[in-house]
Amino acid sequence: MTKALAKFGMESGVRVNAVAPGPVWTPFIPCTMPADKFQTFGADTLFGRPAQPIELAPLCVWLASPAASYVTAEVFGCTGGKTPV
Repeated sequence: MTKALAKFGMESGVRVNAVAPGPVWTPFIPCTMPADKFQTFGADTLFGRPAQPIELAPLCVWLASPAASYVTAEVFGCTGGKTPV
């Protein structure tokens, strides 16, 4: 979808990219899953922990900045090295 929208958006000068995060720790995590699940949340990444939002924020800021003016139709995986099973 990102690639198709990027092609369509480029006609209007709009860049389209996607950030595809893996496990990210937010205050909602403990209340959205059973205790045994949130205690190991993110443990299956290469870092052995979930990301903090501040670790993904610079990528989002960069994508919105002029420094990324030649970047479009890309999907940035921020998964901590976790790959689908």
